[in-house]
Amino acid sequence: MAVQYKLYQNNNSRSKQFGKWYARAVMVDTVDTNRLAEQIEANCTVKRADVLAVLSELVVVMKQELQSSKRVKLDHFGTFKLGLATGPSPSAKEFTAAQNVKDIHVLFQPELHIDKNGRRTKSFIDGCKVSELPGGNAKDGGDAKADE
Repeated sequence: MAVQYKLYQNNNSRSKQFGKWYARAVMVDTVDTNRLAEQIEANCTVKRADVLAVLSELVVVMKQELQSSKRVKLDHFGTFKLGLATGPSPSAKEFTAAQNVKDIHVLFQPELHIDKNGRRTKSFIDGCKVSELPGGNAKDGGDAKADE
C-alpha cells in the first residue's frame, strides 16, 4: 500500500523553477460509502446496513452542527469547520452578509499527534509510503488522473 505519484515538469517559462521536475499524487480510484461500509463490516461485528445508517445520519448531524457555527471533531480523524470568503467593505457599518460574504466552504484539519521528539504527525499520513505510478514519468505523466 502506497500513495502513488507521477512526475511532471514545470513548463511555466516565467518561473524560477522552469524545466524542473516535481511529483504529484495520483488517485487511482474512488472508494464510495458503500465500499467503506463493506470494509467496516468485514473488520468488525457491525453489519453493512448499520454502518450505512450511521454514516448517513453523521452527514445530517454534522451539517446541522457546522451550520450552527460549531467545530465538529471526530476523534482519531480530524476537525471540520466552516470558513468564509468575504469581499471588502468601506466600513464595519456598511458590511452586510448579503453583499460581502462571497462563499462558505468546509475546512478540514486532520488530527495531529506529537511524537516523543516533539514532531507533529497527522494520523492519516503516519507511516505513509510513496511509490511512482508505473509509466508515471512519461511525457504526458501517465494515464491516471492527478489530484490537482
